[in-house]
Amino acid sequence: MPYLLALDQGTHASRAVLYDLHATPLAQASHPLVSLYPHPGFVEQDAEEIWQTQLQSARAVLSTAGVPASDVAAIGIANQRETTIVWDVRTGAPRTPAIVWQCRRSKEICDNLRSKGVEDLLRERTGLVLDPYFSATKLAWLLQNDADLRKDAEAGDLRFGTVDSWLLYRLTGRKVHATDASNASRTLLMDLKKGQFAEDLADLFGIPLALLPEIRPSVGEFGTSDPTLLGAAIPITGVLGDQQAALFGQRCFHPGDVKNTYGTGAFLLAQTGKTPVRSGNGLLTTVAWDLGDGLRYALEGSVFLAGGILEWLQAELGLVSGAEEAEQLARSVPDAGGVLLVPAHSGLGAPHWDAGARGAILGLSRGTTKAHLTRAAFDAIAYRTDDVLQAMAEDLGSLGELRIDGGVAHSDLLAQLQADLSGLTVLRPQDVETTARGAALAAGLGAGLFRSTDDLLQLPVSERRFTPQWKDTDRSALRSRWREALNAARRVRQ
Repeated sequence: MPYLLALDQGTHASRAVLYDLHATPLAQASHPLVSLYPHPGFVEQDAEEIWQTQLQSARAVLSTAGVPASDVAAIGIANQRETTIVWDVRTGAPRTPAIVWQCRRSKEICDNLRSKGVEDLLRERTGLVLDPYFSATKLAWLLQNDADLRKDAEAGDLRFGTVDSWLLYRLTGRKVHATDASNASRTLLMDLKKGQFAEDLADLFGIPLALLPEIRPSVGEFGTSDPTLLGAAIPITGVLGDQQAALFGQRCFHPGDVKNTYGTGAFLLAQTGKTPVRSGNGLLTTVAWDLGDGLRYALEGSVFLAGGILEWLQAELGLVSGAEEAEQLARSVPDAGGVLLVPAHSGLGAPHWDAGARGAILGLSRGTTKAHLTRAAFDAIAYRTDDVLQAMAEDLGSLGELRIDGGVAHSDLLAQLQADLSGLTVLRPQDVETTARGAALAAGLGAGLFRSTDDLLQLPVSERRFTPQWKDTDRSALRSRWREALNAARRVRQ
């Protein structure tokens, strides 16, 4: 039986998972990735470390499984999106740090462009909002703040890519400079309807077109791996941004299907089919994927901090030793004791889009304990997700079931909170790492091992259901109190 190798390059780790053709994970390996915070609001990573940790994970998973690279039919890539890397085309060496999607350094660039009245144009053409989150603003900052970089970019000596492009470039022995439509749609440079980078959009940000990769369908030919890296030349036949990969892994192939991935942030996508739905409620219109038969679209709401709140409780506050203790501590109290935590540490994403907002803790009393604060962190993840779900329901008319995945989705407490607060039935697969699964399935489809998405729908999946228990009146009262907390956080500016 041939195998599928998924490379899942995330914000905090580079993972590799080996699957069989039933989409059963056989082995996995992971290497942590360090983020640096050189100034307030700045988030960077070492681009070379991204590559090396991903390569180490790929080698480790093949070794653990005892599978030679020659038995791997295809590689699929899922990646942290919007993270921006620039490298030298002659040497292949990165010329800048990887500017991580969370980084807010380009806020002033966004403010200046906003003052020129281009925000509506960008939303209409790209489906996105003008925010530091997106790659073009980060790339513009790099070019504006390094004269040598600007000179070399204009001379055609540099290449830009999101993490998928960087991995492809290195995997193929520096032969392929490409991206897929889902990643390209996150740059603020791609015309959403045409599926191509637009020169006039690049000009707005002062970005030479020669920097940009070729846009290809999400499934199909992306070259082959250099045989010296893994031991054989393996076709690379699937590339998706991590959230689109999770949507694909959850098999959300029909318009109206909705998933949420709880990782460092929380990312909700609703598949909308061949029609790009324009949001009236602060959501993004983005590409879900291109399977070679045209673009499929999605509505997306991005929450900048979800599981990252629990990491903050652990690493910066020292309240918990890890996710398991956090869950136990949060369950030790019936509720948060009136405490509300607004996770706006890096501003607020959808549907509010307030880059200047800052985190806040409200409702403290003398009786507040670390258990209440930890419970408030779980509540905050559910509340911010619910903000997006409400906006999504208004745009689409109604929502059905919510499929969840990602590391924090392991939490039964969070899954039930989300069902109670949203009023939706929540479905959680036994294997919550659907980002890697989606990359593998896309690669299998691109390699011709599956005939169509209908074949993928026949694969067995075990799921657990969480049904809402709260009364509508209770849900409404809690949402009202949450809105008050959000308004308070938005008055705390930086």
